[in-house]
Amino acid sequence: MAMTPTHPEQHPSGTQSIGRIAGTSFIGTAIEWYDFLIYANAAALVFGTQFFPSLSPLAASLASLSTFAVGFLARPLGSVVMGHFGDRVGRKSMLVTSLLIMGVATVLIGLLPTYAQIGVWAPILLVALRFIQGLGVGGEWGGAVLVAVEHAPVARRGFYGSFPQMGVPAGIILSNLVFLTMSSVLTPAQFASWGWRVPFLLSAVLIAVGLYIRLRLEESPLFLAAKEARTDSRLPVVELLRDHWRRVVLAGLAFMAANTIGYITLVYVLSYTTGPLQMPRSTVLLLVLLASVVQLVATPALSALSDRLGRRKVFIAGAALSALWSLPLFMLLDTRSPAAVLVGLVVAVTILSAMYGPQAAIAAELFPTRVRYSGASLGYQLSAIFGGGLAPLIATSLYASTGTSVSTALYLAVICLVSLVAFAFVPETHRTDLVDPTPPTMPPQEVVKP
Repeated sequence: MAMTPTHPEQHPSGTQSIGRIAGTSFIGTAIEWYDFLIYANAAALVFGTQFFPSLSPLAASLASLSTFAVGFLARPLGSVVMGHFGDRVGRKSMLVTSLLIMGVATVLIGLLPTYAQIGVWAPILLVALRFIQGLGVGGEWGGAVLVAVEHAPVARRGFYGSFPQMGVPAGIILSNLVFLTMSSVLTPAQFASWGWRVPFLLSAVLIAVGLYIRLRLEESPLFLAAKEARTDSRLPVVELLRDHWRRVVLAGLAFMAANTIGYITLVYVLSYTTGPLQMPRSTVLLLVLLASVVQLVATPALSALSDRLGRRKVFIAGAALSALWSLPLFMLLDTRSPAAVLVGLVVAVTILSAMYGPQAAIAAELFPTRVRYSGASLGYQLSAIFGGGLAPLIATSLYASTGTSVSTALYLAVICLVSLVAFAFVPETHRTDLVDPTPPTMPPQEVVKP
């Protein structure tokens, strides 16, 4: 893939300002991640008893977290399907589609009968709806990132690309606020009976807001230019895996640490501190919320730093420091002290932001326009399977088999080292031109518009 240097003042033109586009990308992504993440809270706090009541507490927790992982197994499929149409039809249309898929599945989970009401069909339907959620979010990330990055000036792609990344901590804050409110105003019995459904049903309102915002979004000028020049690909995923598979693999391995840390601090910490450590649920939700506020600030700050220093320096520093912080993090969690737990989480998510923030620009910069949606989506979603969906399940299993959090800390450190090594082979991209310099040499039938 040929990419040529460009000047910082050169950037794609459009009628909407980059600030408005970035803000729109942030709001839409925050809504969609709220949908995806309220499932994480429910899986850690209530799904075990509601959908797997015949199992022991440990087995129910593992089963509940397994349903959480199902969404991640669906995400690569969503990235392939929506990546194809995102590269063929446009970024905007796939963002609208993913929001609708996610919203419908989320509301239906809120209406789902429990095991006590319909028996084994309850967990079966729960898994099916979680799979549909995964399909939606699998196509969401690539589109949201590209809309922001492909509109941004070269010298600030890291900063503006961080806005959809900020949607994750914003989604955590919003979902935790809703769960914290429901936990505070309801008795434990009321929360277990019907209170957990409210966050899912509220999604209907948020989805309406998200659709209004995304339908007004402007299509990426780089995509429109590729369509006009007839340089778009007929089979982007096939071309991606044929010509750029090494970068897909490197991206998947490099992004794995950020996903792992994110879901350990988001999902496993809820399960671990309220389960084995017996900390109050409302306290832990508040601590995760406060840490997410810090991440919301650190993400754009460290992404902007990657525009100045380069992606490699910032990302590799984040991976190395995350590996070193793994053991201190769990030592602080094991104190059961809210202040110590907060310190551990704040440091973890701050370091995480050095990887997670610039990740959006990196994913876009690694691939040419004609396969960029497919490449960015697939690389990220592959990392999400092993670094996201399976992380809480692996961490729970490690603690159950060893009886100590040291095993989980070592697992986290190893994942960070894998990402560090993988990223060492990723080229520096922060000054490359996202405009494909020359049309690829292809048979005429492969450049015909659909």
